[in-house]
Amino acid sequence: MSNDDVLFRFRLRVIALAKELGSVREACRVMEVHPSSFYRWRKLLERYGPDLLRPRERRRPQMPNAISHQIEQKVVAFALAQPGFGPHRIALELKHERWGGIAISGNGVWRVLRRHGLQHRRLRLALVAGVMAPPEPHRPEQRSERHLQVDHPGELVQIDCF
Repeated sequence: MSNDDVLFRFRLRVIALAKELGSVREACRVMEVHPSSFYRWRKLLERYGPDLLRPRERRRPQMPNAISHQIEQKVVAFALAQPGFGPHRIALELKHERWGGIAISGNGVWRVLRRHGLQHRRLRLALVAGVMAPPEPHRPEQRSERHLQVDHPGELVQIDCF
């Protein structure tokens, strides 16, 4: 049973309790629901049936000034190609025709880099270094031989009092 089903049943139960008790205020007080919510649910139920009491699926809002996916990918690619550049320098370089003449602010570049976890120069350098660094060869663990000859712990003690 999903959370939507639980919420749908709760709303139906509030309406049924109000009919049973004969008092909307009492039902709302018992179920801890504001009366305006109850009246809104009852209006939906009477007009359109019980299906509209189900929670609606919301989509993320599309902002009109959002950066397109293609530009975002170009910004990330350029930032990884030049990991030493900061957001404002990247924005200035991307405005040149050879890079596509992309008009984006330094803050816009920083937000794109932050979404990808690359907002700091050290993060970009670490990612590039990790990708370009050759894998280290596996070295077998070497055990060092003991260099003190003692029979029991505490036999030889050294104290540096300097």
